[in-house]
Amino acid sequence: MNKYPITPDGIAKLKVELHNLKNVEVPQNIKDIEEARAHGDLKENAEYHAAKEKQSHLHARIAYLEDRIARADIIEPKKIKTEKIAFGATVSFENMDTGEQLVYKIVGEDESNPNEGTISITSPLAKALIGKTKGDEFEFKTSKGVREYAIENIEYK
Repeated sequence: MNKYPITPDGIAKLKVELHNLKNVEVPQNIKDIEEARAHGDLKENAEYHAAKEKQSHLHARIAYLEDRIARADIIEPKKIKTEKIAFGATVSFENMDTGEQLVYKIVGEDESNPNEGTISITSPLAKALIGKTKGDEFEFKTSKGVREYAIENIEYK
């Protein structure tokens, strides 16, 4: 069984989603199927087919979440003691051409959201950052071409 890294916040969010699916979404879906079934002929009953399709998606998501939770390697960033960038690091770096400041936390695949300042450990940017230290410079290929960046700060919080 392959383990994968995730923060305590990330695993908590997965557990909340799983709980919601099992205790809210699935029971509601069962009611929706029963209501649609009561409308008669199932062959041409769009509500019934939509509810059954949703049931399939719900069960697939539940299976996915249960698997991810079972295989999670929960890593507490506050306990990491290194000067190098690794999983859990919050990294501040600057675009050397534009002066733009960027800050991202490196997290697990299931908890990343670049719009909220988190990137997956498997993302190209995280791969470019891993192992670097404060003051290091690196190149990264973006949609606008290759850009140069300088690492300004690394925190584990």
